[in-house]
Formats: sequence, C-alpha cells, structure tokens
Amino acid sequence: MKKIASLGVVLAIMLSFNAAAVAADKQKLVVYTSMKESLIGKLRDAFVQKYPDVEFDYYSAGAGKLMAKLAAERESGSIAVDVLWTSEIPDFYQLKDQGVLEPYVSEEAKNIVSPVKDPDGYFTPARLGTLGITYNTKAVKEAPKSWQDVLDQRFKGAFGIANPALSGTAYVSVSMLVSTFGWEYINQLKANGAKMGQGSGQVVDDTASGDLKACIGVDYITTEKIQKGANLGLVFPPEMLVIPSPVAIIKGTKNLTAAKEFVDFLLSKEGQVIIASSGTLPIRQDVDVPKEFGLVPPEEAVKRAMKVDYLQMIKEKEALIQKFSEVMRAN
Repeated sequence: MKKIASLGVVLAIMLSFNAAAVAADKQKLVVYTSMKESLIGKLRDAFVQKYPDVEFDYYSAGAGKLMAKLAAERESGSIAVDVLWTSEIPDFYQLKDQGVLEPYVSEEAKNIVSPVKDPDGYFTPARLGTLGITYNTKAVKEAPKSWQDVLDQRFKGAFGIANPALSGTAYVSVSMLVSTFGWEYINQLKANGAKMGQGSGQVVDDTASGDLKACIGVDYITTEKIQKGANLGLVFPPEMLVIPSPVAIIKGTKNLTAAKEFVDFLLSKEGQVIIASSGTLPIRQDVDVPKEFGLVPPEEAVKRAMKVDYLQMIKEKEALIQKFSEVMRAN
C-alpha cells in the first residue's frame, strides 16, 4: 500500500515538473494597441488557436496613453510590450528614429496595399482606417457627396470635427484637409458654424443624438453604431481620408519569435478577414469587405487617399493644432 502511495507521489511530482517545463517553454506576447477590444479580442483568440505555445496578453487604450506608457517603461528600463499597433503613423516614424523598433519584413507584406509603407520594414500597415462624412439620416434627407457640401447652409452650426489636440486621428485628418484644400477650407467650415468636439467617438455620438447633423466620422465607430440601430449614414467624398494603422515589433523583445508570428498572422488573409468583419478596411485586395458596411475597397481607397507628408506633419504638429484651435474658437 505504501509503495502504491509512493508511486502516486512520484507521478504527481513528475507531472508538475512537466507542466512547469511546458510553461517555461511557452513564449509570452504582450501587445499594446489602440484597436477596439472586440477586434483585438477576436484576433487574440484566433492567434492562440493557431499558436497554442504562445501566451497572449494585450493592453487596449488610446494611442496617446500607450505612448506615455511606453515612454515610462523606457525610462524605467523595463519594457513590457513586444508589439505596438495603433493608428498614429507619426509615432512610428519617431520611434523608428529613436531606435525603439525592430525591423521585420513579413512574407505577408508583399500583399499589402497602402498609401504609406516603410521601406526599411520598421513598421508595417495592418489596417486601413478611413474617415468620411457621418450624417444623421433623420436630419439630413440628401446625403452630402463632397467636402464642399458640408459648407452648405443646411449644415450651418451642425457639423463637428474632433479636437486634434485630443485625437491623433483627428490631427491627421485636419492635416490632410489643410494639405489638400488649404486653411481657407477650415476658415469656411468655421464661418458655417462648424464645431470642435472632443474625441472621434464623441462627435459621432453627437451626430447620432441629433446634436450635430454631420461630422468627420471614423469608419468602424460609425458602422458599429449603425449596426446597433443608430440613425446614421456614412459617405466617402472623392478625396478620402485614409490613415493606415501600423504594427511594429519593439527592439530588444525577449519574445521575438512570437512577435514575428503575430505580425505574420495579422497581415495574413485569416487575420485580415477578422479585421474586415469589424467594419474597417483590410490592407489586402484578396479579402472581401462586407457590403453592409458601405466601405470602399482597399485598392480604391488607396487611389483616392489624400496625400500627406508624415515627416513634415511631425514637425508642424504643435503649430497646426494651435492654429486650428484658434480658428475654431474665434468669435
């Protein structure tokens, strides 16, 4: 009886050692992302199913908060993140310049269509964020078709733009509008009573509630609300606001293999199908965009994308935000 008990103890010890060995062999992956929880959650579940040897964790927050967190970790000398994925392209150029990123060109990168690509492979577009004119379908009977249309009397005092000082997406959008149409267009918006809101989500909420008739709206924020029954429509003028969302590996990561596997997965057809199903554009032409979202195919969006110099945008950020705020807050 004692021998049987002893054998059981030995087996239990052996099993615990094996479990510990398996846990030790597991790669850990930490992703910081500004993507919505529902999207990154689906991607995580599909990724760990394909790579069960990887322990996956993520932290989802606004890009500004993520950059502050990364800066604090760099200052302390203890960086927790392995992969960064946001929609703030200027941040990636700065991190590249500061030597924070690990170059990696995925085999899947050859399938990408994007208005922005890093030739050195320090970051890779993984999604095409698009912004159009979100409008309240009850208040607006005839949908606007161009950026000039929102200067009409029918949108007087009822068109919103998120504050570029609070929203990186709004900052890039304003910069693109200025680059394409000049400051005269911003002055015309103000003359027609356009309002500066808070974040990108808030101006869409205000449009859905009827406080605004229309706004510059992010694709997935708008489509998600439409699916939930909001009285909203989304149109894309000929000149499109297209903002790629880059993914990059942090230099010095101890989980380089897992980080590369995640980038590969994110850019793969399987990963991009998940992205397309969330109401935003994939970066591959071989992935269908669900028709119910009313989005433009990625290759067409790239052709219609407003041109912008991101390196120049970085230099002009403070000046542009200050000037935009002065115009919009002027009496």
